[in-house]
Amino acid sequence: MSMSANAQQTNTQSDQETIEEITVVGKSVSYANNSVSQDMVNQQSAMTSALAVIDNLPGVLVNEGDTFGSDDWSTTVSIRGFQLSLDEQQIGITVDGIANGNSNYGGGAKANRYIDTENLGTVEVSQGTADVASRSNEALGGTLNFTTMNPGEQERLTISLTGGDFEAKKYFARYETGELAKDTYAWVSVSSSSNSDWVQQAANNERDHLAAKLISRVGEIDLTAYASYDDVVEANYQRINTAQFKADPSWDRLTDTITGIPYIDQVYRNGWQTHRENTFAYVDAAYTTNEFEVSGNVYYHNNSGRGDWVPPYLVDIIDDGAGNANSELASNTAFLGGAPIGRIYFVNKDGEALSPIAGCESSISFPYGGAGAEYDPACYAAGAIPVGSYRHTHYGKERFGINADFAWYGRIGDMENTLRGGLWYEDYQRQEWRDWHKRIDARVSSNFDETPYWIQYSREFNVDTTMFYLEDELDLGLARVRLGAKKFLVELEGEDLFGQSADVSVDSDSDILISAGVVIPMPIEGLEAFAGYAENFAAIKDNVLERDASALENIEPETAENIDLGLRYASNLFNASITYYDVSFDNRLSFIAPDSPDGIDYLIGTNGGYVNVGGIDSSGIEASATWYITNDWGLYGSYTYNDSEYTGTLDDYPAGNTVYGSAEDLAVLSLDWARGNYFAGLSGKWVGDRWMDAANTTRVDAYTTFDFYAGVSISSPIQGVEDMELRLTINNLTDESYLGGISGQSAWIGAPRTAAINFKLAF
Repeated sequence: MSMSANAQQTNTQSDQETIEEITVVGKSVSYANNSVSQDMVNQQSAMTSALAVIDNLPGVLVNEGDTFGSDDWSTTVSIRGFQLSLDEQQIGITVDGIANGNSNYGGGAKANRYIDTENLGTVEVSQGTADVASRSNEALGGTLNFTTMNPGEQERLTISLTGGDFEAKKYFARYETGELAKDTYAWVSVSSSSNSDWVQQAANNERDHLAAKLISRVGEIDLTAYASYDDVVEANYQRINTAQFKADPSWDRLTDTITGIPYIDQVYRNGWQTHRENTFAYVDAAYTTNEFEVSGNVYYHNNSGRGDWVPPYLVDIIDDGAGNANSELASNTAFLGGAPIGRIYFVNKDGEALSPIAGCESSISFPYGGAGAEYDPACYAAGAIPVGSYRHTHYGKERFGINADFAWYGRIGDMENTLRGGLWYEDYQRQEWRDWHKRIDARVSSNFDETPYWIQYSREFNVDTTMFYLEDELDLGLARVRLGAKKFLVELEGEDLFGQSADVSVDSDSDILISAGVVIPMPIEGLEAFAGYAENFAAIKDNVLERDASALENIEPETAENIDLGLRYASNLFNASITYYDVSFDNRLSFIAPDSPDGIDYLIGTNGGYVNVGGIDSSGIEASATWYITNDWGLYGSYTYNDSEYTGTLDDYPAGNTVYGSAEDLAVLSLDWARGNYFAGLSGKWVGDRWMDAANTTRVDAYTTFDFYAGVSISSPIQGVEDMELRLTINNLTDESYLGGISGQSAWIGAPRTAAINFKLAF
């Protein structure tokens, strides 16, 4: 997708139709929707994640820890006051229409885990009411559908090389087979990328990705198959508060070296890591006639990995008695479960725990406001040896699902009528366990003993999801009207494999969810009005069952009622849309994370707790327009006004306060140019003030960032080479300093100016 328009002319007819489609402001449906344009894709380099391309659409705000999106922990997406972040999952994600299996950090996966950016077809964004058939049980505030590109009809090899700031590099190759058999085409791709962090250039972020896609027509059946494998190691960024940002806006308070003092080294950057492997595959079949269409697919997803932290102590599990070495220091031992009896900070050469000198006051002032005497080596006698842990939280998930849809095209009198329906069934099993490893020598490195000294807990979760939907659309001539309904049946079970807590189960079924809408053609050609209503639902997630701090009997599924009213205009030279929306969101479920700028509770039985925090009322306006000024110039702009306020009576989320992290104002202006072999573009995005906290006491300043790209594409530059392209991309051109994603009432620093150069050859 980073190829220029000239190079794209060699693609298949199906790809040309996709490219034309994504330049349209919105499909002719009864709810607000947008798709990314080629110009939006051009503004991002081949290194960026698939999420980055949607950031300029109206109502959408995407923040990532760095320009390349190489840290899932720090990724946030906001639409109409709904959030996708560490503590909230309120925006649905699908891949080629298939559910992604939750988007949370702890075992979930966003679209960038399934799709390499250079294999991206388009992204369809439904900001509110969305399609009744959407496969997601977390789509309260819209759905993001990421699609993969189709194979071309001609045999083709594409080689792409990218280099950039912060030691960034990516190697990508895609081979398109041409016609393998009658009406059968495929591609296979491989990529490897890496980069450091932008703060200190100390992190080792790596990603390897394999993918393949096949399309075929067998008789009257269209077949599609896709498979991907993604393996990442990411060093995380840390959230900070506004006072820390003001003191030093270029440092997130993680360190790049081991000091030998575990209290300080708990914020060692390469000890804050995410490891993930995702394998995803589906096979889809569709049969179409003039009167009806039947389609279905089966899919499989396997997710495994872990998250790392570096606690500044060993957990004391066994009482070894006075004068004895601590069992936790021995190799090849692993205590299962149980409650801690204390902590070990320093030991002598024989492995006996030491206590600090009486009356000693620590001089350590970093991080988290300073340490007590037990953490300070100056408060121990000479020869004291610091000890520490390397903590792993392991995640594993296996999902199997089936989708089936039908559509019947008939007539009621002289009016065209479409009846469609379908189902989605998914069965998944997830495991989570946490183990603590002894650091081999806390004085010199973060390296750890592969055998854990304590496995804190081990849990298993099973979730069955069934969704049915039915919708009828009738064309009255003067208007198209639709009425639909769907229902979710969700069963959750949680089992403590150590028997430390009772097994739990809960049904999280929805009511019958109504969806309705109308599209009215106006007297002006190309202009139409639309209105939509939808009741959306997010089932209780399985990770609610694991939280010691969550009172399950008080947790209810989240629900939302969405209304869209708008106008949409489309012509060859000018496209525009404007939407007024009103959303009532009830039973908002918020995750209380254990980490904050004030410190981390490493011993909490899980990663935090969930609580319903009342509701949210959101309303606003989304507007966008594209003007093709000449054959060479195109202008795009969008503006969003969003008013999201808390409802309910909870003291921590006062009614009437603005939802923290949500931007009240967003605006985008992009200018793109292409002539002959050359192309360039400049885009600016303004994000208005936001609140850092639910109490609305801390304001995060507005910011504006600019993205620039320029390049040249040459067809047949030398014999044997079909196309050649050289592209420069600079994100945050003016090096704006700002706070980006907000989660847990603190924020990550926005990425600085970042440049990348891509060289691509097609044979």
